[in-house]
Amino acid sequence: MKQRVVVGMSGGVDSSVSAHILKEAGYEVVGLFMKNWDSALNKDVLGNPDLAADLCPQEKDYQDAKNVAEKLGIELHRVEFIEEYWRDVFTDFLDECKKGRTPNPDILCNKHIKFDAFARHAERFAPDAIAMGHYARIKEDQGRISLLRGIDPNKDQTYFLSRLSEEKLANVLFPIGKFTKEEVREIAKKASLPTADKKDSTGICFIGERSFADFLKNYLPAKKGLIKTEDGETVGEHEGLMHYTIGQRKGLGIGGIKGYPDEPWFVIGKDLAKNTLLVGQGYHHPGLYATSCTLDDLNIITEGTFKEKSPLQAKFRHRQKDKPVRVEKIDSVWHVRFERPVRAVTPGQACVLYDGEICLGGGFIDKVKKNDTILPY
Repeated sequence: MKQRVVVGMSGGVDSSVSAHILKEAGYEVVGLFMKNWDSALNKDVLGNPDLAADLCPQEKDYQDAKNVAEKLGIELHRVEFIEEYWRDVFTDFLDECKKGRTPNPDILCNKHIKFDAFARHAERFAPDAIAMGHYARIKEDQGRISLLRGIDPNKDQTYFLSRLSEEKLANVLFPIGKFTKEEVREIAKKASLPTADKKDSTGICFIGERSFADFLKNYLPAKKGLIKTEDGETVGEHEGLMHYTIGQRKGLGIGGIKGYPDEPWFVIGKDLAKNTLLVGQGYHHPGLYATSCTLDDLNIITEGTFKEKSPLQAKFRHRQKDKPVRVEKIDSVWHVRFERPVRAVTPGQACVLYDGEICLGGGFIDKVKKNDTILPY
């Protein structure tokens, strides 16, 4: 009997090619489209319900997934995880924004929705495995499963999978992890898939093409405050601390201030107690560089792959170049120490750890320290 695989089909080229590859390999493929957000239901278009269809392209994505399924001759089913997404992803996103942090909902979406709610729903089809269109790879060695970077360094998505466990990855396939994006596009064209030339989605799924600030105003009241330099000089007014992130340059509305050099301004910090946004001039302003950070917690994907104080690599943002670090636990708190200062390390974002090709796991950045002594490892 053919092995049955349930594929998450988003209506994009990556998941389309994943389904195609599996079918060509002889699997019995079942497609499953997830709807995780409902603009009207979730009230982000209050006062203008006619915008709901325009703001969320999921119906178009579903039709694209349906067209691909028909082309491949496979079943496509549809499931809604709106309630689960709101409870497990979006409420956490709002809570982090309230704290002035910069959350990454895609990481929680992978943990709670794509590799949990989706996997449980897929069980009704009695699959041998589930598959996703992520640029990542799985390695099995003596019964242990490790998560490896995708071959394409520009598309590698292990950063967003860092909260998964070995157990969650046990029956997962990533068919396109061994290909570059260009190769995936070429496969789609050769197979005449309807999504071959479809533009990649960008940004946070539930915000779409909208302004981040406009979106948040529907859920969190903006509290304006002062923009100040490290010396306490007021140079402007901000629209609410939740709208800014460390290292941000655009949207500050300041420049050409008398007495200051003609250099760009960047966000270097936030004072939540005083509702003040702190800024400094110059891309390499000292206030933008950190020497260590702490993590809320640390998820290790595969037991036995992580050793404290050993030389590792870390990413503090997706597509960021690897940064050499060492990690140790002190008084129940995980500390990540950088070999060299790192720019724009941001509370709320993920610190994802690597040992060469292997993604070890990661945690969410809590406190950022800018004046630690650089340890002579």
